[in-house]
Amino acid sequence: MSNDIGKIALSAILALLLGSHASGQSLRTQTGALSDGAQYIIDVPGNWNGTLLVYSHGYVPPGYPNVLADAGDAASRMYLLSQGYALAGSSFATTGWAVRDAFVDQIGVLDLFDASFGIPKRTITWGHSLGGLISAGLVQQFPQRFSGALPMCGVLAGSVGFWNQGLDSAFAFKTLLAPASGLQLVNITNPLANLELAEQILSAAQATPRGRARIALAAALFDTPGWFSPLSPEPQATDYASREANQFLWLQQIDFPGAFAFRSELEARAGGNPSWNNGINYAKQLDLSKDADEVRVLYAESGLSLTSDLELLAAAPRIDADPTAVEYLRGNIALDGEIEVPVLTLHTTDDGLVPVEDEQAYKAVVARTGNNDLLRELFVHRAGHCSFTPAEQLVALQTLIQRLDNGKWDAVDSQQLNQKAIDFGLFLNVVRPGFVDFEPHRFLRPFDDITLPH
Repeated sequence: MSNDIGKIALSAILALLLGSHASGQSLRTQTGALSDGAQYIIDVPGNWNGTLLVYSHGYVPPGYPNVLADAGDAASRMYLLSQGYALAGSSFATTGWAVRDAFVDQIGVLDLFDASFGIPKRTITWGHSLGGLISAGLVQQFPQRFSGALPMCGVLAGSVGFWNQGLDSAFAFKTLLAPASGLQLVNITNPLANLELAEQILSAAQATPRGRARIALAAALFDTPGWFSPLSPEPQATDYASREANQFLWLQQIDFPGAFAFRSELEARAGGNPSWNNGINYAKQLDLSKDADEVRVLYAESGLSLTSDLELLAAAPRIDADPTAVEYLRGNIALDGEIEVPVLTLHTTDDGLVPVEDEQAYKAVVARTGNNDLLRELFVHRAGHCSFTPAEQLVALQTLIQRLDNGKWDAVDSQQLNQKAIDFGLFLNVVRPGFVDFEPHRFLRPFDDITLPH
């Protein structure tokens, strides 16, 4: 779950161009292991400006090699070091939904930094994807340790809301396309076999108009966008066939591994199933979805009755959660909007793994607590998960730092933000900057009231 664009070949070229400057400033690097086995890295340039950036990486699937990084891409890392920023990060003790481990390990790295290099004048937590959630959680739980936060493409509806909305999509998929199959939505016993079965059902459904209509409905319950590749043009809003084909790609390549395989790691960590759909009205959920028109048109073209399928969903047995597992996931973490330092978020408009609607959820809880002045959200008009250019990320960081310096957010629009990105130069702009003035739709699942239904 890392930056799709910022890690291509031009980043390596920029790293070479900037590396000599950073090394000329007597870069000090410290690595090692924390008490729980997590690896850490700290980089402090000789011209350190007093600001420390603590980076949290994204989700690493169970069984995959863990990640150790103190920035999201090589180009941004070398630029920041050349400008005098200190960088730090850890691998986290485990892979998977390692939010609890990340909180312990990132604070551990910060403690090591303080002991080895002195207390920074300013500490900013930033990260991608799951690391965005971790960054938001760090300033919520440890506000005294951080000056600000930059969550990028983050799971900002919180863990409970995110996994519940994922369950909605999977529930509709199984109920309408394979109700008699052995596909497991929760309490998954064989993740790889379960994922293989889900992919077989999905591919078969994509071959027929009726199957495609039902795929579109399942996708709409997660607000899956109809634009998949950042290197391809965005389909027109009413080109529903192309949009559904892109939603199929999101499900097949990105979302189904989490829904039908990696969920088992979460359940093992939480001690049970932390998701439920008791009391959920799927007809209402569809009405709220930005993809509702697409679903209605594809159903009409296929000859299927949308009303009948929604009635099937309404009558299907619901899934209960394990209260202990819900409490675990709530602690790791539900975001409550209680922030004491500035937070700037960055998200692409067409993200099918962590939908941009997560930003609406976070903004809502921050507004409820009266902390609106501490939050600003920026958006990039592009498909992809975390598909930002290095320049876009650096503009976001620059905007946050200016807020810390001035005590208020600069009044800049998307055109001005794009010009700021262009000013970083060719090698930090792999593609044309895409900042856009944007307001996300409502996050479909309740994200602030997460009490289990009776």
